Amino acid sequence: MSDARKDLLNKGVEAALELAKTIDWRDLTLSAIAERAGLSLKDFHGVADKAKISDAVEAWLDDAMSEGSTNEDETPRTRLFDVIMMRFDRMEEHREAMLSLIEWRQTQPARLLNLIAARHTTASWALSCSGLDGSGDFPKPIRTTAIAWALAQAEIAWRKEDSADMSRTMAKLDGELRKMEERAGWITSRFSGRKSGTGEKPEATTGHEPTTEHQPS
Repeated sequence: MSDARKDLLNKGVEAALELAKTIDWRDLTLSAIAERAGLSLKDFHGVADKAKISDAVEAWLDDAMSEGSTNEDETPRTRLFDVIMMRFDRMEEHREAMLSLIEWRQTQPARLLNLIAARHTTASWALSCSGLDGSGDFPKPIRTTAIAWALAQAEIAWRKEDSADMSRTMAKLDGELRKMEERAGWITSRFSGRKSGTGEKPEATTGHEPTTEHQPS
């Protein structure tokens, strides 16, 4: 995607989110979005319509993770938690609009299909922003699928959030990342045991706890 096209989409996203504070997402029009963005309707011709702008919200939210969290003194889970919460912080700034978008998107099968791919893109970027995009113990598609699942579950919690500090969201995200970490440890231990040729059945690591404990505030 060219910088000019991305810039136009971002302006469309920001305008749509502002409008959706007071207007249901389903009632937004491209002309209203263009006007709010200070652009003409023809600027979007051949580039984006309302549907594409709606899809572009996910990439716009991903940009919030770009600050990154790559402190090697922190556990991988903590670093992933930190960058993903940067994304939820941005969502929270536009709560009314995001909830309106999510509700509208549930009625749009094409948007939901695109969201599946977007979730994996978000997960991949979260790995990059936390410095965990190396080869790792598993193929990247497996890791991104697991993180995409954690993101989806945390978003469900966020939609029900009733705390100013997003404690419900943080607890759900932290819990899902812990499960992911424990499953990875269990699979790795089994794989290592078979590879060693010892014939011994490795002990499951369902009780694994990381050295550095992250407690959501």
